[in-house]
Amino acid sequence: MDDLVSTNWLADNLGSVVPVDCSWFMPSSGRDAKAEFISSHIACARFLDIDEVAAHDENGPPHMLPTAGAFGAAMEKMGIGLDDRIVVYDNSPLRTAARGWFMLRHFGAASVAILDGGFEKWTREGRPVESGEPRPLSANFPARARTGGVVTLAEVLAGVGALVDARGKARFEGTEEDPRPNVASGHIPGARNVPFASLYNEDGTFKSEAEVRRIFSEAGVDPEQPFVATCGSGVTANSLIFAARRFGNCDTRLYDGSWSEYGADPSTPKAKGPA
Repeated sequence: MDDLVSTNWLADNLGSVVPVDCSWFMPSSGRDAKAEFISSHIACARFLDIDEVAAHDENGPPHMLPTAGAFGAAMEKMGIGLDDRIVVYDNSPLRTAARGWFMLRHFGAASVAILDGGFEKWTREGRPVESGEPRPLSANFPARARTGGVVTLAEVLAGVGALVDARGKARFEGTEEDPRPNVASGHIPGARNVPFASLYNEDGTFKSEAEVRRIFSEAGVDPEQPFVATCGSGVTANSLIFAARRFGNCDTRLYDGSWSEYGADPSTPKAKGPA
């Protein structure tokens, strides 16, 4: 199974894969991802709640990765097995399937793909959907976190090499205030800016590899070389990591705390303006 699969491929293989809806929205959007899933989802899909399957530290950044044990238990409760072929998708303008893709792979799932175009393309083509809670399934997911896939604030401050920020230009340059309270504007000094949205076509499908390479290159980033991806809260950065993997680059890492952690710390150095 390729890392990126089409709606045609999923329709032909629906009986042998586990679809997982990874939709997530900013709190200010007024949308409820779980309610939308219950209303309509791809047949036999599970729902991965990015806020629920997370570390629950009241004083920490939002939806940080949980422990391996907690993630594995959550997957088993959902009916997702470590050895399943998994296809993640979303119905979010934030393209949050990439976060689900990263989480599942980080904790040991070997066969995980993103549905190109997501739920929007699936429904636009009139493909089968269902509603309600998914039926219970037994599953075994002995999760183990992949070593070196995530970096901490301390490591960022110590220097981790190339940093690439997936936020939009205005938030990166500090001309727009951060949507979260008590979080400064700007970016990590030395970071480059590749807005995650620039990697997608208007219909939610990924742009061609040639276009993606050009976008990275214009930002001063080689997508075939290791880098650390960051964003607002560790979600949209995963689109950059997925894009790099399409070029064979498996050495990208995630700063999971991202700007929600870095920008909220008054002691961290911050920059504004273009990269």
